Amino acid sequence: MSLQQKALILPKKQGDFEVTSRSIPTPAAGQLLVKIQSAALNPVDYKIKNTGIFVTHYPAILGTDIAGIVEEVGEGVKNFRKGDRVLDKSFPRIYLYLTLVYRLAHGSFSNDLAAFQQYTLTVASFTAKLQLPVPLGLDTALVGLVSDNHESKKPIVIIGGSSSVGSYTIQLARLSGFYPIITTASPSNEDLLMAGHQAKLQTAPSKSFMTLSHCQKHSPLDGNCLRESGTLVLTLPATVKEDEGKGRKVISTFASPHVAQNTELCSSSWTMVEKWLSEGTIQPNKYEVLPNGLVGIIGGLERMKLGQVSGTKLVAHPQETQ
Repeated sequence: MSLQQKALILPKKQGDFEVTSRSIPTPAAGQLLVKIQSAALNPVDYKIKNTGIFVTHYPAILGTDIAGIVEEVGEGVKNFRKGDRVLDKSFPRIYLYLTLVYRLAHGSFSNDLAAFQQYTLTVASFTAKLQLPVPLGLDTALVGLVSDNHESKKPIVIIGGSSSVGSYTIQLARLSGFYPIITTASPSNEDLLMAGHQAKLQTAPSKSFMTLSHCQKHSPLDGNCLRESGTLVLTLPATVKEDEGKGRKVISTFASPHVAQNTELCSSSWTMVEKWLSEGTIQPNKYEVLPNGLVGIIGGLERMKLGQVSGTKLVAHPQETQ
């Protein structure tokens, strides 16, 4: 194996991507070296590029979701070996024609653990044996629902149900016993929401749709969507204030399993995630494969930034980079 690989580099804060060569990292104790077959794109990737959030050292490699093959196993790792198919929360095309076992692992905002390159490191303790790929969206939905001990068997409103996070939140909310589950989506994604794994959802009464329409024009905290003791969970920093007089709360969710407050939850949750996926209880999103390997990521992120991607996960194949 060559000691060099191709990677999509962000050379400076708010700079332009470029494909270059870098050394293939060596796994430390508890880690795996993975040859990346597929890397999935997330909205946070273009937001990091445009604003410089999260990343503090440059040049930087972005991306958190990968699928691939184990090339090397670090010291102390017992449940993996070279040749294992592994997943790091992505939506790869490869699972359509590979027949061996897949596994799931988690990436981090670190160049050696990033997704937009041909080889990466993954942490074995955040890995589960799976036959289907899972994205960052499931982590976000899981952390958002479990944080602050939300009371189930109560109504839940999910804004953007056709997004990756929205789709997984709907499925987890159903498993958790929330009722009714109310969501919003554009008319073009109605069939996506009502088909397949979400077919169990029932059409909400017209009164609920009227309330949702009103919610989209106003803050969910203004009394039209959120009850006095309710909680608003956001995937972005809050731009609304908590209603201290009525006990309403606002929580911003950061789903990385590498941050201290999520480590225990994320490391313990994958036993159930593995079971749900293998049984078909949770279904992954549909996806689109981008052309030209790592180069295709640049155009894919621009499409996401312009709002041209809906109800679909974009995936690149780094090994196809010319």
